[in-house]
Amino acid sequence: RFGVIDSNGAFITPNQLIAVLFDYLAESRKWDGGVARSVATSHLVDRVARKRGLPVFETPVGFKYIGELINEDKIILGGEESAGLSIKGHYPEKDGILACLLAAEAVAARSASLTEQLNALYAQVGRLESGRIGVRLTPELMGSLSEKLRQDASDIGGRKVEETNRTDGVKFIFADGSWLLMRPSGTEPLVRIYAESESAKDLEVLLEQGRKYLLG
Repeated sequence: RFGVIDSNGAFITPNQLIAVLFDYLAESRKWDGGVARSVATSHLVDRVARKRGLPVFETPVGFKYIGELINEDKIILGGEESAGLSIKGHYPEKDGILACLLAAEAVAARSASLTEQLNALYAQVGRLESGRIGVRLTPELMGSLSEKLRQDASDIGGRKVEETNRTDGVKFIFADGSWLLMRPSGTEPLVRIYAESESAKDLEVLLEQGRKYLLG
């Protein structure tokens, strides 16, 4: 896994770094292929791919699925919000050292900090805020969880659901491009709730709506 602090002391999240590095590699390497991300990872990289006319592959959580796409030579880069990343032609497993070296390369090659590169991306494709919370699995929740994740919903907290995705757990995608994902953790007795929206304030609202939906 990787972790990156910019020159101004700002933490660059995995979701942000994945988008910046994909943009950098697509521009500098001129490789064929798209980008892969897990269902829980930010759609910011989708916007970068759309800008460049490249395909997006969405996978279940677990880097092995991204590794398969690397082995099949379908992608330039693959990443997960849990700080896993690898690239075309490299070992098909997450490599934190590689990610950090690529971050340093992008800064040197572009003569711009990661924050500056991220802000330039936001200016081109728009800003997205993503986050997650965990809900402890109680006996009551364990009994209702499978049914809850199988249910369709027309709206969540008054937001109209445009698309329902069951690649891993259940992901509700809304008309404005925001989304909400609920899936059991593979490592802890938790249900993880992920969300993304265009503002930090709305992100917090969306996460709370997800919690209420799960527990309701």
